[in-house]
Amino acid sequence: MSEVSLVLPAYNEAERLKDTVQQVAEALNKITSSFEIIIAEDGSTDGTNKIAEELAKEHPYIKHRHSKDRLGRGKALNLAYKSSKGEILAYIDVDLATDLKHLEELINSIKDEEYDFSTGSRMLKESDVKRSFTRLIASKGFNFMTRLLLKSKIKDHQCGFKAFKREALFDILDEVKDKHWFWDTEILVRVQRKGYKIKEFPVRWRCGRNTKVDLKRDVIGMGTQIIRLWRELKSA
Repeated sequence: MSEVSLVLPAYNEAERLKDTVQQVAEALNKITSSFEIIIAEDGSTDGTNKIAEELAKEHPYIKHRHSKDRLGRGKALNLAYKSSKGEILAYIDVDLATDLKHLEELINSIKDEEYDFSTGSRMLKESDVKRSFTRLIASKGFNFMTRLLLKSKIKDHQCGFKAFKREALFDILDEVKDKHWFWDTEILVRVQRKGYKIKEFPVRWRCGRNTKVDLKRDVIGMGTQIIRLWRELKSA
């Protein structure tokens, strides 16, 4: 059993995957001697699968979960966690938009501070964030609606920098219906309703190059998911 299982959700990340894995492995080595990195490669078409395969052959601490078809980020994470061996589960975005200097706090929030979930936040006063005005407004609007309709106390639900206590995540994992970007939010909303302890802490964050977010499509899709979850929880 590893202490930490860290998942890298990867869709068409051929350009930066190898460098990211190297940086993440170096950062994890400073935190724990017992870890695995799972590349959840989700129907890539640019050769990401071949790079992930090579990395898994080269390094015993790397696992590659390949999907021929595009599953969606949330479903890819679900499957990766179900194949994991860690007591502490985490994931970060491959673009490393969140500075890796925060990885120790992310992991130790679960390991030492006895939180069940921890998440980086771009919406706290101490956060150091650079992104476009359009993305900022969209994110603020989404988080406001999530807090209003779903009664969440979290400021930033979508930062791709999260860790979970294994037993706590698996307690709600099969209840989460979203298969793509709303997965993070649904996790955080559901665990709050169950009374789990969540740590939200400020991070340094820079918008990654070649982001996979389609602002118009994803804002509409996530708005639909807020309404879906609101209706579901209301009738529960």
